[in-house]
Amino acid sequence: MKNITLLSLVAAALLFTACGEKTKEAATDAANAVTEAVKEDTSSVVDAAKKAASDATDAATAKAAEMATAAKAEADKLAAAASEKAADAAAALKERAAAATAAVSATPTAPAAYAKCKGCHGADGKTKALGKSAVIAGQSKEAIITSMNEYKAGTKNVSGMGMLMKGQVASMSDADIEAVADYLSQL
Repeated sequence: MKNITLLSLVAAALLFTACGEKTKEAATDAANAVTEAVKEDTSSVVDAAKKAASDATDAATAKAAEMATAAKAEADKLAAAASEKAADAAAALKERAAAATAAVSATPTAPAAYAKCKGCHGADGKTKALGKSAVIAGQSKEAIITSMNEYKAGTKNVSGMGMLMKGQVASMSDADIEAVADYLSQL
């Protein structure tokens, strides 16, 4: 705005003065005045720009600090939730491990005499021997002892397996038969 006013003054000065020394002097004075006004305007614009940049920097710094605080709070919340879930998972895992340990402890251990039975009846006594016999796991101890003693004496022959079973139990003592019967009845 000042520039337009000054230029108008210069133009008016040129019109009212005659050509000559005074005109040159007036033109030089007007040019100097315009140059000075431009310098002042430029200086004030630069100062205003510097202040605006400084204000923007301060505002951005404050906003960044605010966002960092909010992000830290959210990260703390997430970390607490993750920690709680990890603790729950660890407790559940401990419970499962304890249950597995209890199950293993509760599972009876096969006596050495049962080793010759595994080939036909399976490690857990739940296999039908040669696809013919009944599953022997879970039968009563007394029934198993009776069957094994009958096979040993040669008086039992279920599905034609009497001779095979007689050979298997012939070398077993009464204590071995009782141990095998005890084991199978607990399965």
